[in-house]
Amino acid sequence: MGVSVRLFAGLREQAGWSKREIEGVARVRDVWPKLDLGGEPNGLLYAVNREYAEPDRALRDGDEVALIPPVSGGDFRLSDEPLDLLASVREVQSDEAGAVATFVGTTRIHSRGHTVTHLDYEAYPEMAEQMMASLADSLQAKYELCAVAIHHRVGRVGIGEPSVAIAVSAPHRHDALAACREAIDTLKETIPLWKKEVYEGGEEWIGRGS
Repeated sequence: MGVSVRLFAGLREQAGWSKREIEGVARVRDVWPKLDLGGEPNGLLYAVNREYAEPDRALRDGDEVALIPPVSGGDFRLSDEPLDLLASVREVQSDEAGAVATFVGTTRIHSRGHTVTHLDYEAYPEMAEQMMASLADSLQAKYELCAVAIHHRVGRVGIGEPSVAIAVSAPHRHDALAACREAIDTLKETIPLWKKEVYEGGEEWIGRGS
């Protein structure tokens, strides 16, 4: 039985490939030993056909298995072009809204004792956009909202440039503010997006919650 395996971020660089077919795996837990990449890293997650999966899940011939290293962290859009906060605000405008809360994450020049030259973002796009939409659905169920928009950069992001823009509209400011904060916190913890900090003289993939 054969499955397609996809790697991202630091795992992709370590292996030297991003997609490969492998044979002889019956369950998700059988995939890692077939890759010859040393010990399985802490925090590694798996997705089968773009849904998170437990290690004991049975595999079928032709399944796609993605290895998800710890993540960095309305319209649900990945873009390699500069972000426009007003674009996300326009997408959530509603006559029912009494408030629009926004969040913009930008690249800072100093991080972890290093001088940063730029960031590189990588995503599992098919899964990331689907999960951003699911995140919005969960926020709609928890708060009284009008709309949610989440835009995230991929590729190179320079110092001072936005890497993520979130807009949330609601009839009342309390729900808009709370949902906007929960959106960015959840995004950084769960969505398959990875950030590489490139320094003067080095670089590092940054893990979940960064």
